[in-house]
Amino acid sequence: MRDGGGLILGIESSCDETAAAVVRGGSDALSNVVASQMSLHANYGGVVPELASREHLRNVVPVVREAMARAGVKFEDLDAVAVTEGPGLAGALLVGITYAKALSFGLGKPLVGVNHLEGHIHAVLMEARQRAEAPMELPLLALVVSGGHTHLYLAQQKPDLARQSDGATWSYKNVGRTVDDAAGEAFDKVAKLLGLGYPGGPWIDALAKRGNPRAVPFTFGQIKARALPAGALVVNKKARGVGDGLVFDFSFSGIKTAVLRYVETHGMKQRIEARRAALAADDALKPSSEAMAALCDGETLDLIASFQYAVVGNLLRQTFAAAESFGARGIVVSGGVAANSELRRRFQAEADQRGLPIAFPSLALSTDNAAMIAAAAWPKFVAGEFASDDLGATPQLRLG
Repeated sequence: MRDGGGLILGIESSCDETAAAVVRGGSDALSNVVASQMSLHANYGGVVPELASREHLRNVVPVVREAMARAGVKFEDLDAVAVTEGPGLAGALLVGITYAKALSFGLGKPLVGVNHLEGHIHAVLMEARQRAEAPMELPLLALVVSGGHTHLYLAQQKPDLARQSDGATWSYKNVGRTVDDAAGEAFDKVAKLLGLGYPGGPWIDALAKRGNPRAVPFTFGQIKARALPAGALVVNKKARGVGDGLVFDFSFSGIKTAVLRYVETHGMKQRIEARRAALAADDALKPSSEAMAALCDGETLDLIASFQYAVVGNLLRQTFAAAESFGARGIVVSGGVAANSELRRRFQAEADQRGLPIAFPSLALSTDNAAMIAAAAWPKFVAGEFASDDLGATPQLRLG
């Protein structure tokens, strides 16, 4: 099966991207098609759930057909259909799940439900296998950081299948999460506050290079540590606290408020409104980074750079502290914010200094896609972990 079979069609519709992909054996992506709704939701400064669901209904059939055509396979060639069951927007998830269930039933092929967060982790693992790299030693610490999620997971392969490295099922222990805004959400909200485009993360990344990252000394408050549940796996109990170890949580609402206060106390509102007006003057305007930078004064660029520097620094400190505490042998960073150039540079430098392997997804697989869903479904397919007929959307689905 692993030589020529193991074809899984993945379907992803958790938020505002309708995606389908065909992946062989969890590692060979034959196609990966994404229909973005970015331009639609940009008019509202964020994702509108009702509109997202309607667009998924419009896009899911042609996107799947395109993925199959690019892969050069027929529906009867598939071994399974995989779909995101959560977390995400309820209506958006239901579109993908309903289509996947109907297709699975019609083809007589098994259906595999996949956690969206696990998919992001497997995007990195899949590309590592494509490059024929030796697998990282376990356990891995996975940082999933995006517009909707900021989580740390200690990832292990289940012992009973440990010798089947490409097909062993995985287990996860959540050892950190955001207690309020996700990091990517903070990027988008600060970008909106400053009158930049949507989504805000790419604009902040591009503009931060032009400012002084130490101009505004943002700080993060100390979050009271939570203890891991009794019996949780801990490889190295160096962390201070009670129970079996610490949970390394994040909080990004405070820095968003700090940016707002800086804007108010430094009289920046008029400049922000002027920038919004310039961008709104032409609905079709898609400025380059040069043009956008020209709309920002030096103080604004310094504020952007300082904000990004502080957020990346907090992600870095918590991630590497958790890696040391739990004895992780490698780090995986995934999700939309993993595309941030400063995050990649600083995380890589810190990992190199510690002699700790680290891996990121390609830019194409950083954001939501279906190849990661099909890749994450492969170990479940090998283990026979198929979804039941009553599979439904689980908007708050947890991993670990």
